[in-house]
Amino acid sequence: MILALGEDGADVTIDSTEAASWAMIEDWPTDDGEALDRALLVCAAVVERKGKKTDDDARKAFIAAAIEAGIAVKA
Repeated sequence: MILALGEDGADVTIDSTEAASWAMIEDWPTDDGEALDRALLVCAAVVERKGKKTDDDARKAFIAAAIEAGIAVKA
């Protein structure tokens, strides 16, 4: 998936759940939000292989967090 998250709104490619986690931690335009908190938890569970969360769960949560933050998402 591609997000308008880079410098000057440049596109950034997110190609893994781990990359999504780092984008939310390092590059996110907001520091808090319900969808962001949920996405961070879901992504961590997937990366750590804890629970029954899947990559698809992480993707959906990440997209919800991006929408919450007003970030343009291209699939």
